[in-house]
Amino acid sequence: MSTHDSAADRILAGELATAAGELLLDVRATSGLAGKELGNAGDQRSNDFILARLAEERPDDAVLSEESTDDKSRLTAERVWIIDPVDGTREYGTDGHADWAVHVALWSAADGLIVGAVALPALGVTYVDSPEPVTPVDGLAAGPKGDRPRVVVSASRPPEFSQAVADAIGGEVLQMGSAGAKAMAVVRGEADAYVHAGGQYEWDSAAPVAVTQAKGLWCGRIDGSELVYNRDNTYMPDLVICRPEIRDAVIGVTAAYA
Repeated sequence: MSTHDSAADRILAGELATAAGELLLDVRATSGLAGKELGNAGDQRSNDFILARLAEERPDDAVLSEESTDDKSRLTAERVWIIDPVDGTREYGTDGHADWAVHVALWSAADGLIVGAVALPALGVTYVDSPEPVTPVDGLAAGPKGDRPRVVVSASRPPEFSQAVADAIGGEVLQMGSAGAKAMAVVRGEADAYVHAGGQYEWDSAAPVAVTQAKGLWCGRIDGSELVYNRDNTYMPDLVICRPEIRDAVIGVTAAYA
């Protein structure tokens, strides 16, 4: 069993997400690639970097990454790092988009998600699972918020209940890329809820959920149940992240679609 403490793991997760993000910005600026080719190259470079660092820093831990073959030994491991080297690959490959991220999370058999870091490299910021308030950033992915509550949803797969959720909280719907970017928009107060029902995998939400829970937000399935990680099947059909005071209003809508 590992003797690492969560503070050291949190620092490592933040460093890995930030450094991978800087690498991705460099690939974007210097490779001459675009679109899907840039996305594939960025995924590979970021994944190789994070895995190499974890092998060096935490050699006894298992890893689940979107870009690597799933080693099922993780199912009996005490600790599993859950990685998305580029969350929002389409946005990363599209010039001018800031709504893409790097996710680094750590799950433990005893306590579930214990560490999370979400880097938004194009905004120059990384969020970790600490209760400290966040500071404003320039170039907000969602843009400044008006008086109405906002519900952020996937730009490519918005759930059919998006408008109904917005109506339930007297708000409006905003489409964005990257689960991490949408979750951090809620953390920063640019949005009040993030709802998804188009299917994801554990690496899409593990780090964002660790960060948002630490910031006092509610996270769960659209039926109101708990999110569970490091399962044999890594598919996760749906997700809600929202301010706790609107949780009942949101779930009151989404539960019917579970």
